[in-house]
Amino acid sequence: MPQPDNPAQPWDTRHHSVQGPAKARNQDWSDVEYTPDGALLLAVADGHGSAAHPLSHLGARYAVDVFKLCAAQFATRARAAGDGAGGGLRRLWADAHDRMPRELVRIWQDWVVDRHTPADGEEHRTGPALLRAHGTTLIGAVLTEGLFVAWQLGDGDLMVVHPDGTVAQPLTPEQAELGDETESMCSRQAWDLVRVHWAPISDPARLPRLVTLSTDGLSNSFAARDGFIRFVRELDQRINTEGLAAVGDALPGWLGRAGSYSGDDTTAVVASLKRPAPAPMETED
Repeated sequence: MPQPDNPAQPWDTRHHSVQGPAKARNQDWSDVEYTPDGALLLAVADGHGSAAHPLSHLGARYAVDVFKLCAAQFATRARAAGDGAGGGLRRLWADAHDRMPRELVRIWQDWVVDRHTPADGEEHRTGPALLRAHGTTLIGAVLTEGLFVAWQLGDGDLMVVHPDGTVAQPLTPEQAELGDETESMCSRQAWDLVRVHWAPISDPARLPRLVTLSTDGLSNSFAARDGFIRFVRELDQRINTEGLAAVGDALPGWLGRAGSYSGDDTTAVVASLKRPAPAPMETED
């Protein structure tokens, strides 16, 4: 989905989700939002979807909404730090690594408890069992002209294309998770499991030209990790030559094809630094 055009924003965005071919319900959720002061918020969540997590589609939606709430407040504190107030970047770094993960998990847990109304015949759950029923992963990012921060809990992928065209995976864990098990918003002391990417940007020319957040249904559709990295690089190249509008129109088809290989729900959030309009194609007389 495109966001409404915002001339003051350096970013164009799209996000889309496709339900897995054999899934009864799409467990993914995503969103993109601009704050009033111009920060860009990106988020994607992947509910676990197994029998032990029957309400994870709700957990994923709560996770995205909670992230937007906490990230908007973080962006306000980031602006204050940039203006010389609030203790500066050092305090903001501690905020990103400690306060944000704790707030994300605490507020998500509160929402799960406060908003849960058991359906007729539904097993009664409380405490950890209720949180587990809503289990979900989360990836979220805040982009401003002076700072790029991202958080991840569980699987999925944050991919970054730098100005020189190199592709980075700043939140990929050193050791891959085993099987279908993943860290989760419902994990014990989940705030300690959140991975953080911290990248101050002193020069606007150093802003990443492409940031993507996606659930593992996309990366798992490739036989090898190199294939997924090549996909992100080619996505950047196609945006450069065709424009994000054309690429955004093709995105649902690409995600649907990926889901046919992975068998999973497939969701992607794309933020592309605004670029000159592609040159019109020449036509023969």
